[in-house]
Amino acid sequence: MEKISVIMPAYNAANSIKESILGVLNQRFTDYHLYVIDDASTDDTAEVVRPFIHDRLTYIRNEHNQGVAETRNIGIEAAKGDYIAFCDSDDVWLPNKLSRQASILQTRRYDVVCSHYYTFEDDLKLIKNTRGADELIGYQDMLKSNWIGNLTGIYNQKRIGKVYQQKVGHEDYLMWLAVLQKARNGLAYCIPEPLACYRLSTHSLSGNKIRAADWQWRIYRQHLGLSYQKSCYLFATYLFNAVVKRK
Repeated sequence: MEKISVIMPAYNAANSIKESILGVLNQRFTDYHLYVIDDASTDDTAEVVRPFIHDRLTYIRNEHNQGVAETRNIGIEAAKGDYIAFCDSDDVWLPNKLSRQASILQTRRYDVVCSHYYTFEDDLKLIKNTRGADELIGYQDMLKSNWIGNLTGIYNQKRIGKVYQQKVGHEDYLMWLAVLQKARNGLAYCIPEPLACYRLSTHSLSGNKIRAADWQWRIYRQHLGLSYQKSCYLFATYLFNAVVKRK
């Protein structure tokens, strides 16, 4: 049984998923299993993935399109490892990502580990900037901004259990909030170096600023049930951090 389960949802990702898969397969840490869940793609995603299927890669195809949250949940349900990590089908990991994170997780001081990451637009040679966070991230920190980039996050499911995603905007953010509530000391450790690359141009859905702001407000008020006053304070902080992150 694998030590780390890697969840990769895919929808019409034929142009990018090969690079994402290779980013996982080229990890120096080798005790992992990659689950590629195809959300009923209508392009050649299956044909691109098929040559990579072997004892360390499982390909699952949804009969009908279910959305990214449910597609990730199918991977989470299938995962057998002690730890669960995520990589979307248009993002790329650097070769030392899992080895650096595994070394910290094995100290048993933290149940959640993330890292800084690069952003790029289609061509990995054209790195735009680096995004990161403080080394220790608590629940209250996360309420003010999503400091855990989903492509960098990994959590100890053996200790805190599997945490599934809801079908909402910012589904990954809501999941990481739930993970932190269960984590040892309520903290995530953020490795202060980039270990992954986030593709900007294909994340147009989450990149819509007005829509993203609406999602954030709904999370505060509807999903977390926070008061209007606290939601206003956190929302203002979220907007400020969103501007700072993109400088």
